[in-house]
Amino acid sequence: MAKTGVIRLEPDGPVGEGLQPMEVDPAGFAPGSAVPEQTIHAYFSDESIGLTVGVWTTTGMQEKPGPYPGDEFMYLLDGRLDMVSDAETVPVETGQSFAVRNGIPVSWTQEAPFLRKFFLLLHDEKKPVPEIDSAKGGVVVMGPMALEDKLEPEAEHIGGGEQRDALAFTNDDGTMYVGIWETTPFETEMAPFSVHEMCQILEGEAIITEEDGTEHRFGPGEFLFIPKGTVCSWKCDVPLRKYYAIVDM
Repeated sequence: MAKTGVIRLEPDGPVGEGLQPMEVDPAGFAPGSAVPEQTIHAYFSDESIGLTVGVWTTTGMQEKPGPYPGDEFMYLLDGRLDMVSDAETVPVETGQSFAVRNGIPVSWTQEAPFLRKFFLLLHDEKKPVPEIDSAKGGVVVMGPMALEDKLEPEAEHIGGGEQRDALAFTNDDGTMYVGIWETTPFETEMAPFSVHEMCQILEGEAIITEEDGTEHRFGPGEFLFIPKGTVCSWKCDVPLRKYYAIVDM
């Protein structure tokens, strides 16, 4: 069974552990591309559903065009890249969050000498890769202002607050969705978390308390991950806005 408990994501990995080198297959890169050096720390992994959450770095590279391995939500901490396909080229800059659809034919092209990202990847290697002809619309770069007009009030109010939500990306299986969520001040009771969720706090502060009394505070620019089944409560004394990537399975 995968572990539970609120996890704070750090760009350099946990104190005392850091990031570990990865084995890189040169066959995965375009002719003339440098074979990159890559490091990783997986903060959370559940092999039964193919879910991994962590931080990853790479030097410059150009991957061979091919199907993207999984549905993924990412935040670019350092560097920039282009997701290149026959349909379009989508640039991603430092400080942007983006989602990529499983199986789209695309090449990760990166001239920047170094890149670092937080990621949530849903990739079940036991399932066949879907056959998708076009990458059009398969890379979604998020921005709060772009989603502002899509925010809709939620029918059920949580913890005495009022919430609004806007979806930016849903995977083909309907098991992963990414978007922006905002709330007025609210407070929930202690209860098991019903989904896996990665959050990027955009505005406000969240106080999350676990069953054993451990308290976590998260403010603007900070990232966290809550595994399904984690018993916790939320309290926000000021309005809160966040990006989220949810896996519900």
